[in-house]
Amino acid sequence: MRATHNVLMIDLWLVRHGETDWNRELRFQGHLDAPLNALGLQQAQRLGQHLAKNGPRPLLASDLLRTRQTAEPLAGQWQTSALPEMLWREQAFGVIEGLTLSEVHERYPEVVDGWRRRDPDFAPEGGESRRQFHARVMQAVQMLVQRCAQEGWHSPVVVSHGGVLDMIYRSAIGQSLAGPRECTIPNAGLNLVRTDGVRFEIVQWAQTGHLEGLPPSAVYPLASPSKG
Repeated sequence: MRATHNVLMIDLWLVRHGETDWNRELRFQGHLDAPLNALGLQQAQRLGQHLAKNGPRPLLASDLLRTRQTAEPLAGQWQTSALPEMLWREQAFGVIEGLTLSEVHERYPEVVDGWRRRDPDFAPEGGESRRQFHARVMQAVQMLVQRCAQEGWHSPVVVSHGGVLDMIYRSAIGQSLAGPRECTIPNAGLNLVRTDGVRFEIVQWAQTGHLEGLPPSAVYPLASPSKG
C-alpha cells in the first residue's frame, strides 16, 4: 500500500478459484454453486502453501462455494477466515447457467446472436450485461481500496472468478468491453495488480509456478464468453 500524489495505491492479489467439474465440461457457472473437483482441491492446497509464507494478509472471496473452498487452505495457514463478498461474484448468466456453449446454441440462439453483435449492454434473460458486470467489479475494487485506507490493510488477497479478473485486465490495458477476452486466466493462478480503484497497473499475470506437476486445467477459448 502506498500513496502516490496523495492517492492511495494498493497491491491487490487476485486469484481465480480452483477447477470445478463444470470448468472441465466448459459449462457456464455464473452464480450457480459448483464445488471444486479433486484437481481444484489440490490447486487450492498448493495456493495456500505458496502464499502462506507471505502473510497473514486480508483475505476476501466471493460468497460462492468454489471461491470459498479455494480460500480455505490459505485461511487455515494464516489462522483466519476469508471475508465473503457478493460483489466479487462471477457474471450472472441467467437462463444459460449450467449449460455448455453447444447447448446455448441449441436452446437460446438469441443469446448467441447477442454475443455475435458484441453489444456490452446485451444480457441473457435473468443475467447481467457485460457493462453492468464491469460496473459491479469496479465498485468492488473501489470499496476494497477504501477499506484498505480505513483499516490499514496491506496487499489484500481476493479469490474470485475468471470474468471478474477479465474486467480488471480490460481496465488495466484499456480494452473495450465489446471485444473478446485477450488474457489467460488459469484456475488458481496468481495475478498482481496495483490500483487506486480507478487506474490499474498489471504487475504480474497468470503465474502458475506453484501448480507445477499438477494436471493442466480446462482452458476456455479466448474468443468465447467467460464461463466462471
